[in-house]
Amino acid sequence: MRTPALEVERVRKVFVRKDRTRTRGQLLRKVKREDVVALKEIDLTVARGEAFGVLGPNGSGKSTLIRLVSTLLLPDSGSLRVFGHDVEHDAFAVKRLINRVSVDAAFFKKFSPIENLMYAARLYGLEAAPARAKMREIMVRLGLKENTFNNPMEHMSRGMQQKVAVARGFLTSPILLLLDEPTTGLDPHSKRDVQAFVREIRETHDATVLLTTHDMDESDRLCDRIAIIDEGKIVALDSPSGLKRLIPPENGDEPSMEDVFLALTGHTFEEAEEEEA
Repeated sequence: MRTPALEVERVRKVFVRKDRTRTRGQLLRKVKREDVVALKEIDLTVARGEAFGVLGPNGSGKSTLIRLVSTLLLPDSGSLRVFGHDVEHDAFAVKRLINRVSVDAAFFKKFSPIENLMYAARLYGLEAAPARAKMREIMVRLGLKENTFNNPMEHMSRGMQQKVAVARGFLTSPILLLLDEPTTGLDPHSKRDVQAFVREIRETHDATVLLTTHDMDESDRLCDRIAIIDEGKIVALDSPSGLKRLIPPENGDEPSMEDVFLALTGHTFEEAEEEEA
């Protein structure tokens, strides 16, 4: 039996918010801010080669999970293992197996895409010539024009910058790719380019994908299984078709993922995000 790509066991994460003192005129008053329980003892296992989605609104805990897997945060309790390596006690080994693409990807904005990607390649010990050829191939595949490759990132649109972030994530050929809302803010054409490339990488590179999203259609198209997360808890976990079977059809129509989310949580995505705000 092959080692799972990811094992998450009873993981809990709390963000402690300290009291703050505010001054209003001559009066001092304490402002009490409640702790935020981002993840509530969740369990999940992702098989090697699987595209696994974590679907939930902003503030549901899905990005916290990605940061824990990528060793950027430590769990308060429970354990996470990437191909058998504990993220807390064997972080260096984990970092060699993963790469992460996030919605808030950071770059050297004065540098060009090529310069930013070459910097990442050097950090991972890749040789310059093959890395340069590979980064050009990936960016072309994602729909970026070659005449933009040497322009400063600050002159590129938000969608183009996000495509460079995706290229950086794939550059090191990770066997576990962490995609944290990678298509948020992209136009429909750019979104399709990224989604098609994710499918291609899975088919050709034996990569495992952990995708967080609040795009229900995206999770339906890309993922073998989906965990629906709400307020730090996994409320359902199954294939897209399995999740839809939980909900009786209306007028003979198959339920959508939005119907599933509403039935399992009692609110829509929009309502959940308004409550968080």
